[in-house]
Amino acid sequence: MEKKAHFVKRDFPPREAPSLLLLLLVVAVLLLNALLYLYLGNLHGSSGRADAEPSLCPYGSFKLGPVKNCSPWLSCEAINREVRKLKCVGEGAVKKVFLSEWKENKVVISQLTKPELKEDFLHGLKMLKALQSKHVVRLLGYCEKQFTILTEYHPLGSLRGLNETLHIPKYKSMNTWHRRLMLAIDYVSIIHYLHSSPLGTLVMCDSNDLDKALSQYLLTSDFHILVNDLDALPLVNRSAGRLVKCGHRELWGEFVAPEQRWPYGEDVPFDDELMPPYDEKTDIWKIPDVSNFFLGHVEGSDIVRLHLFDIHAACKKKDPAERPSAQEVLDTYKKVLTLLIREAAMPSTREML
Repeated sequence: MEKKAHFVKRDFPPREAPSLLLLLLVVAVLLLNALLYLYLGNLHGSSGRADAEPSLCPYGSFKLGPVKNCSPWLSCEAINREVRKLKCVGEGAVKKVFLSEWKENKVVISQLTKPELKEDFLHGLKMLKALQSKHVVRLLGYCEKQFTILTEYHPLGSLRGLNETLHIPKYKSMNTWHRRLMLAIDYVSIIHYLHSSPLGTLVMCDSNDLDKALSQYLLTSDFHILVNDLDALPLVNRSAGRLVKCGHRELWGEFVAPEQRWPYGEDVPFDDELMPPYDEKTDIWKIPDVSNFFLGHVEGSDIVRLHLFDIHAACKKKDPAERPSAQEVLDTYKKVLTLLIREAAMPSTREML
């Protein structure tokens, strides 16, 4: 009996050490997974706004800043009385944009530039009203008879200035592969939302080159993306045999999808009536180019590109039917982010052991 007791006492410490290490490993892995789950949950729904309405207000109303109560969209009278223009900050083919002020809040007034483009302007307003969500800039009011739209102001401006913004000392900490990949995920989320919108399958037509595509989106102060310009958003309805054409002019260049280019060669002059229509897969073709811009050339971005190689190759299939859906691209992006964050965290976990 004494030998048996002595034997157990002598051998217990060597067995306890690996058991303790194993327990620590399990706890560390569980903690890592829990943190990753919370992080990704915050990432994919972190704008603090519901899918149906960005300010958590009933449709037709909004709230800004610290104000708790929702206000109805401002009418013509309210805009004329309460909103003060400060300066012109941009002008496109359809709209002139003014930085303005409403009750000590910076806001944006967009006004029609040319009467002949009023249909495009009113279509953009219709889309803005119907698509209010966490993916779309917040509508604050409008006046159809004066061709005026009032929206939320985002000081970081359009995505064209992303790289310049990331070099500002205040935002340099954001210039990482995972933050850039998160922006790409936001972008693909918007494309998915448009392709499965409450109105049906919408195509982002105002995107015939990279610079033009980036100008359609805003960068928020908490580094998310909102679509801002919805003037050129035609509807695809396959069951009714309805496809789209992005404008009535000839398109060219590698950025636009093959089916958007004139298919009959240089010897045949372009004729819009002979140009075949197409569907939303034109947006899928452009995803790799836009994402490549987002990823930039920071440490780790090449590893992200390597993980996205297969899905991007699929996006560039010449046959639109062979390209993935926006949902499939989005799922892949999220899986890659999860995988890379887990791989980045695992060395630290091993060091703990």
